[in-house]
Amino acid sequence: MIQKTNAARLLDAAGIAYSLVEYAVDEEHLEASHVAEELGENIDRVFKTLVLRGDKSGPFVCVIPGSLEVDLKLAARISGNKNCEMLHVKELLPLTGYIRGGCSPIGMKKQFPTFIHESALLYDTIYVSAGVRGMQICIAPQDLIQFIDAKIYPI
Repeated sequence: MIQKTNAARLLDAAGIAYSLVEYAVDEEHLEASHVAEELGENIDRVFKTLVLRGDKSGPFVCVIPGSLEVDLKLAARISGNKNCEMLHVKELLPLTGYIRGGCSPIGMKKQFPTFIHESALLYDTIYVSAGVRGMQICIAPQDLIQFIDAKIYPI
């Protein structure tokens, strides 16, 4: 039986449909392309959760397709900042409660402003981290967007 993560328990409590999908973890390859390969899914349906720090807003979250790199200028603009940078990996766990390769947009220690790439809406379901390495949540993008109060941002 699959062990439920905190993110999954939060979705259960909210009555939101999802499924948990396990995959083999390779500590040397934590990138989304490896996850997509393990899941046998299109990389554009496997979304990565990136935590950034804006010069005005402080931390915020971008959830983007695994095939893309975050555009820092665009991320700054949509989040109301002049500049932003990726959060340093050593700050991730204390700030969010999650580690690199297992960072979920659901159930961070604090709800940060979150922006989801508009391509999520092209799919009936997308994958996001379940909050641990080796497990993904498959969820309808609209349900995710509503639950975490995310904003859609353009390509």
